[in-house]
Amino acid sequence: MIKSSRTSLLRASRFITRPNNASAFIGSIRTKYSLPTLDYELDALEPHISGQINDLHYNKHHKTYVDNLNKSIEAAVEAKSKGEIKKLIALQKALNFNGGGYVNHCLWWKNLAPQSAGGGHKPSDDSPLGKQIIKQFGSVDKLIEITNGKLAGIQGSGWAFIVKNKENGGAIEVITTANQDTVSDVNLVPLIAIDAWEHAYYLQYQNVKADYFKALWNVINWKEAERRFEF
Repeated sequence: MIKSSRTSLLRASRFITRPNNASAFIGSIRTKYSLPTLDYELDALEPHISGQINDLHYNKHHKTYVDNLNKSIEAAVEAKSKGEIKKLIALQKALNFNGGGYVNHCLWWKNLAPQSAGGGHKPSDDSPLGKQIIKQFGSVDKLIEITNGKLAGIQGSGWAFIVKNKENGGAIEVITTANQDTVSDVNLVPLIAIDAWEHAYYLQYQNVKADYFKALWNVINWKEAERRFEF
């Protein structure tokens, strides 16, 4: 089970910044994960996502997942060295939750961009991603509408992902996960990850999360989605 969690983290590293001090993983190598370097200032997504939200989201929430993931890995390494199988099993929940929180947020920061840097600029109709979207949905706006509908249906905390299904000829799908569960199916390539936890919007949008879901498309980095679509 621990191997499965580690594999999910390594797969996701194709789409995120590798930690500066990565050196190993559970078993024979120990990995120390760290916050990814952002491509923009924390207030650069305003007015759609406030700098205050991004500061808390990045420096508090994401950092907590990073810290707890590292602690869980260290505890698992120690338990494995001592042959404590029950402890390894008990640690699986913490590894899944904090590992998912780490991976999901690394995807999240990369699929956002200030409008001055192309945020909100939809893929062109003749790009591979644009062609696939038109083929399946008729327009980018329709895909956004479907995604927002999925987001609105999340009960409590969770995520929505626009993914490419390699097993289905590269078809685009919209899926949701609860809490910090991440996309673990090797055939699904995350193109866009959207955080539906309250900490991602409440300070600015309070209980009107539908307004947040509409506003964030103004800073979605479709260029990054197009890059991921090529995998």
